[in-house]
Amino acid sequence: QVQLVESGGDSVQAGGSLRLSCAASGYTYSSNCMGWFRQAPGKEREVVARLNTRNFWRAYPDSVKGRFTISRDNAKNTVYLQMNSLKPEDTAMYYCAAAPARTIGTCPAAIGEYNSWGQGTQVTVSS
Repeated sequence: QVQLVESGGDSVQAGGSLRLSCAASGYTYSSNCMGWFRQAPGKEREVVARLNTRNFWRAYPDSVKGRFTISRDNAKNTVYLQMNSLKPEDTAMYYCAAAPARTIGTCPAAIGEYNSWGQGTQVTVSS
């Protein structure tokens, strides 16, 4: 299994930017799908970015498309989430997750498909 540690969460003003990091260790070759999820108080956890680390396929929901970018530094075994033009509704705990290796080129959006999770990092955006 893969161990994941997130960092980079902070409190920022609306319109600001943050870059979250997710350091992976362990049997990282067992997974080729990485995702960033978020969960706000009283709401369900939702996916905000997905990345296939082998073919670099990416996907974002409409709520963050054009503002968030997921990327990976293979040398550092780290996945990033660059968040620009932040809005108060982006306030949430952000988690990175890894899914078991897949032979197809896309990555799942369903939370249940991911079997390794970090502890989360808090992002707070004030208006």
